[in-house]
Amino acid sequence: MTSSRTDAIATAGRPGAEVNPAPGHRRRRRSPQWTALAFLAPLVVYLLVFYAYPLYRNIELSVHDYTPRAFVRGDPEFTGLKNYLDVLSDDTFLQALRNTALFTLGSIAAQYALGLALAVFFHRNFRLSVVLRAMFLVPWLLPLIVSASTWSWMLNSENGIVNSVLQAFGVGQINWLTSPDTSLLSVTVANIWLGIPFNLVILYAGLQNIPGDLYEAAGLDGANGWQRFWRITFPLLRPVSAITLLLGLIYTLKVVDIIWIMTRGGPADASTTLAIWSYREAFGTGQPDFSPAAAVGNLLILIAFAAGLAHVHLQRKEERA
Repeated sequence: MTSSRTDAIATAGRPGAEVNPAPGHRRRRRSPQWTALAFLAPLVVYLLVFYAYPLYRNIELSVHDYTPRAFVRGDPEFTGLKNYLDVLSDDTFLQALRNTALFTLGSIAAQYALGLALAVFFHRNFRLSVVLRAMFLVPWLLPLIVSASTWSWMLNSENGIVNSVLQAFGVGQINWLTSPDTSLLSVTVANIWLGIPFNLVILYAGLQNIPGDLYEAAGLDGANGWQRFWRITFPLLRPVSAITLLLGLIYTLKVVDIIWIMTRGGPADASTTLAIWSYREAFGTGQPDFSPAAAVGNLLILIAFAAGLAHVHLQRKEERA
């Protein structure tokens, strides 16, 4: 035994000799790896269960003919891209795509502009600013069904408060929710009201990170309020603005509840968006047609994915610049 130990020591002392680490040292070296995997496992499981699997099921729905009978029997017919071709050639598609663009772009533009104006206004920290800022969060806290029902009552043609006020000024009755000319505008205004608090909170937080020394230096140089906003506030808010607009786009693309409660996509598809069309095909007619609904939903996912890629590309371009 003594001879073996001596040989091992001698071998370890030779130049270039390899020494095998002790088993305990190997276990200690592997321990951080297993710890990292243990912390990562819940996230991976969450993504697989709540993102990857639903996306896979939605794609499977869109390439099969899933009727209620096929759901029960479990033998849907494989149709390939037929559902997508049917959706793209449907007369409703162009109308829904146009309504989606107007509803989404109009909503996020107005929400961002009003949210930014309110964030700059409250950034001055005047008396009662905290109370007023909290009151602006009320639309965000209300259940969507309550908000949509309230707007439906306000815009009611017969006894809504909006028409009552307009009639007091000599304006005739306007069919806000039942006219093809105003139904999309009505649901857009309601959605803008709901989205302002989100933009206010995010942009106000971004304003808090802008150093006050910049405004003081600009004031010493003779810059007025508009110049300070345009030269300091707006450029430094660009990263926060980009993510705010991206999240607003993704959220607005999938809005269903507000439109469905107020107009159900009517009249005559005047306020039907792609999200409403998908919901109506699957659940809104009493005769569910799940496969075309899944195809429309996947088109929405592609639009949101393209917006995300554009955001990443612009962000990297700005970082390189």
